[in-house]
Amino acid sequence: MNTLLFLARVSGLAVAFLVLFWTLSFKSSFLNPSLPQQDLIYAILHPLLMVIGFILLSGEAILVHRWLPGSKGLKKLVHLWLQGLALSCGIFGIWTKFQGKDGIVANFYSLHSWMGFICVSLFGAQWLIGFSNFWHRGEVRRVRTKILPWHVFVGLYTYALAVATAETGLLEKLTFLQTQRNVSKHNTESMVVNTLGLCLALFGGFVILAAVSPNKYQYIQNKLLYSS
Repeated sequence: MNTLLFLARVSGLAVAFLVLFWTLSFKSSFLNPSLPQQDLIYAILHPLLMVIGFILLSGEAILVHRWLPGSKGLKKLVHLWLQGLALSCGIFGIWTKFQGKDGIVANFYSLHSWMGFICVSLFGAQWLIGFSNFWHRGEVRRVRTKILPWHVFVGLYTYALAVATAETGLLEKLTFLQTQRNVSKHNTESMVVNTLGLCLALFGGFVILAAVSPNKYQYIQNKLLYSS
């Protein structure tokens, strides 16, 4: 488990570095320089918020139950607030795409945009259900037990969907740059975006694998059960 957490953290740091390097070093790729500076800021904020704020933060929230010492209540609290912060970044990240000159309709036509809207909507519903059933002390334990498997499944499905949505966004952006702006397929920016996509896929895989792998206590229990 420590190995999985280490690999997740390393790949997550690589993702954060690459998306920062891409957005800050290739600003002209995100918007025509002739347009207002405010539109450029919104265009750059979108990948930063969706990748670092939404995907990396929610991945860390998933891993909280694996590394954070303390009571279950503390883990649930940290998980809840990290997921809430990630959701806020996701909502704000979508909002930035609607603030440019073209408006909502022009930015809501692609598979990437549809997947992103569905993903953030599912994430929001998942957060509200998780809050009401796992944090609110008025819920009976029997209800929580029934909902837990679905909570875990929908959470991991939504997270995988978020990673897939980011990958479609990278592909969409790179295709636009290569076809509309004649960016070479072998130039530095293309390599950065491709590497970012690979690191993002690795990070998502490590997070999900760490989430579904049994912890040391479950491992000991299973070993005792099967040995008996």
